[in-house]
Amino acid sequence: MPKTYTMKQTTGLEEILKSTEKFTFNPKEGIDNPVMVITDDTDSVMTPSPLLCVLTREEGESFGFHLRIEKGCQGHIIRNVATLGVAERGGLRDGDRLLEVNCYFVDDVPHTEVARKIRLSGNQLSLLVCNGDEYEQALARGQDLRSLSSSHKAEGCKPKPPRLCHITRDPVSGLGINITPVDGQKGRFSVSPVTGGVAEKAGVCKGDRLVWMDGAAVSDLTHSALSRMMKKCGDHITILVIDSESEEFYIQQKMPILPAMAVPRNLPHMSRHLHLLCGAAGYGFFLKLEMRSSGRTAHVVRELDRDSPAEKAGMQDGEMLLEVNGESVVPLKHEEVVDRVRQSGKQVTFTTITPQGLEFYTQLGLSPLLFCADDVPDTEKESTVPAPQADQSPPKDMDVLPKPRLCSLQKDPWGFGFNLGCVLHSPGTFISQVAPVGAGKAAGLLEGDVVIEVNGQNVEEKYLEDVMMLVKDGGKCLSLLVVDQNGYNQMKQTETPPTREDTEYEEEEEHETSLL
Repeated sequence: MPKTYTMKQTTGLEEILKSTEKFTFNPKEGIDNPVMVITDDTDSVMTPSPLLCVLTREEGESFGFHLRIEKGCQGHIIRNVATLGVAERGGLRDGDRLLEVNCYFVDDVPHTEVARKIRLSGNQLSLLVCNGDEYEQALARGQDLRSLSSSHKAEGCKPKPPRLCHITRDPVSGLGINITPVDGQKGRFSVSPVTGGVAEKAGVCKGDRLVWMDGAAVSDLTHSALSRMMKKCGDHITILVIDSESEEFYIQQKMPILPAMAVPRNLPHMSRHLHLLCGAAGYGFFLKLEMRSSGRTAHVVRELDRDSPAEKAGMQDGEMLLEVNGESVVPLKHEEVVDRVRQSGKQVTFTTITPQGLEFYTQLGLSPLLFCADDVPDTEKESTVPAPQADQSPPKDMDVLPKPRLCSLQKDPWGFGFNLGCVLHSPGTFISQVAPVGAGKAAGLLEGDVVIEVNGQNVEEKYLEDVMMLVKDGGKCLSLLVVDQNGYNQMKQTETPPTREDTEYEEEEEHETSLL
């Protein structure tokens, strides 16, 4: 369960008012006015100052700190900061509390997931931390810790996440993208996709700024160097882009724009979480330690039994095992991996990827665990599955209006167990996929359901990126108001807005995942 904090009005205003009633202002006293002193002291106590720390390490180098959960203390605590190490040079201090990892609020996120986000960030990491004493004072006052997280940002500014877009060359029109330097700003480039071309279909928008291309940051590259890279890229290219306003925000905040922050678009490969329930004959596959062409070993799935739990879960021969129950097994010996599986009992969750997928992420210099099909929108279905349209033919029975369903979900270590989809460049989102086992399935979500509200906020006219941000901002708890596609079309046809009075409430089943 996420942590909750009680908001209390302890601004010190009553104390100030009492003092004001007994005090006659003397202009000669100037700044020695006792009321002014009380006000200043109160404000200074009430305003913690989060610190943004950007850490960059060399290949094979450690960030130089430990992240801990300690008995009797709340929050994720920075400890053992190495002298003159990457963390200390970046501003981290012993006892700091971690608020954000790469712009993602983590104070209410399980420790293992926070550590995983740090590992997946690669060699560059953006951390927002709060001094330990100020953090404890904020807790004692019941202050909303998310307000500390947002206090360092410009008022009213809600930057959108970058997009990692994979573009496959068209035989006729090529990559369908033009890159031009931003006038007077070295290392900054504007992107313009050809209308209807492959780049636009891959998620690139007109006016986007180019941040990263095939694993290389473009800030130190010239326009001619970028042109040479595009000519040599072959049949495909992967770029990190962001809208110009959001880029300006990151620059002002001196924050890096990283692939770990990105929304994936049109990526050809992603890892998968596979939930298996043990059958009478076991899980129905062999796990073998095999040598790859790179010279490294991998745990490979082989010889799947027909109609076995492994086959029913979608496991494929030749896939490589990356995690067991959310913990990496890549560096483990074969016997250690088998032992982890046996300790799981009657159910287990594997994270797998194809050999081609592993090669794809290796060439980009990214972790193959960075994007998982269960955690991000199914971008292939975004452009192939039609979103609900008001002009579709309504069902014959127009007298009985459908009832929206309110589904409550608790996030487990593998996410909420569903994917969001949309029509490219159009508002409105729908449930494009529901995991066979998980929070989404338990809450009653169905593929094709139209999302009306996220945590009480209407999202019918919001774009996919904005809806995703609302889901993330909700932490581990999520409330979705949904209705099936035909029902949504019917409500639009009759101009009947969905109301809570007509809502069917889905009973949330008990959903527990054991990590050993």
